[in-house]
Amino acid sequence: MEAAAAAASPRPRATGCLTASTAGPQRASRWCPRQPRTASSSSSSSSSGGSPADLGLLRPRLRLSPSSPGRIAGGAPPVRARDPRAECAGGRSSAEHIGVSLEGENRVLEMSSTVPKSSNIFWHDCPVGKTDRQNLLKQKGCVVWITGLSGSGKSTLACTLGRELHTRGKLAYVLDGDNLRHGLNKDLGFAAEDRAENIRRVGEVAKLFADAGLVCIASFISPYRRDRESCRALLSDGSFIEVFLNMSLELCEARDPKGLYKLARAGKIKGFTGIDDPYEAPLNCEIEIKEVDGVCPSPSDMAAQVIAYLEDKGFLHE
Repeated sequence: MEAAAAAASPRPRATGCLTASTAGPQRASRWCPRQPRTASSSSSSSSSGGSPADLGLLRPRLRLSPSSPGRIAGGAPPVRARDPRAECAGGRSSAEHIGVSLEGENRVLEMSSTVPKSSNIFWHDCPVGKTDRQNLLKQKGCVVWITGLSGSGKSTLACTLGRELHTRGKLAYVLDGDNLRHGLNKDLGFAAEDRAENIRRVGEVAKLFADAGLVCIASFISPYRRDRESCRALLSDGSFIEVFLNMSLELCEARDPKGLYKLARAGKIKGFTGIDDPYEAPLNCEIEIKEVDGVCPSPSDMAAQVIAYLEDKGFLHE
């Protein structure tokens, strides 16, 4: 009886729904934008406190494309608007209103929150500050930002510098570009906007390390000048030290420790810095390390240059 009744009276579907579905085992993703509420519906829900959407909670953000690591098997998911008549303020369609973009075969379903950024937040100061932490460690917190092409020796310098500081009794921590993409930045790709967000996050983390009194060694290609300058602006007290490993593309490609240049030349990697994506060299870096007779300086020699600068500027003084 219940089955027959259900078949006779199909459940009404909400208009304006966007569905990403596949025939695979994974569950389909679904998002239904709330329709404009009438006065009667508004009054009827006021006693219950309203739904999460009414209370301004974050809407889900979903990105589905064949290039995404977590994409659903079987290619691009079909995306369709069930109610093409729906229009929002300003003449935008409901798809535009919720941030849906269709990019040819690489269909991308972007669901961005329409909730404004938090405004009722406050900064809480603690009784133990940066100066207290620096006095405890007998050093001054700073960020040593190592930039250069892939294969220029950034990670090698970072680890060597960290070891040399450790032997001197100075506390340092290395933030490596590849390592952070295993965790903090694992959701980011290598498009320009992703690279900018990658460096923005690292800059904020590096600032916290410096505030803790550590020598934070950040090793990143960071190809765009404006992104590096944004990180510098976070540390306006002169504790941002940019180290430019100025090695030629020919030298870096000859070294190619990860085999990435070979893949880029073969067209298997797109947007690779130095090949089909630009690297913007620093204009006013604190330290510039150049190749000598077509050879990269030894890690210990490069680390010695950085330590000499840190000592001269008082970052390692007790």
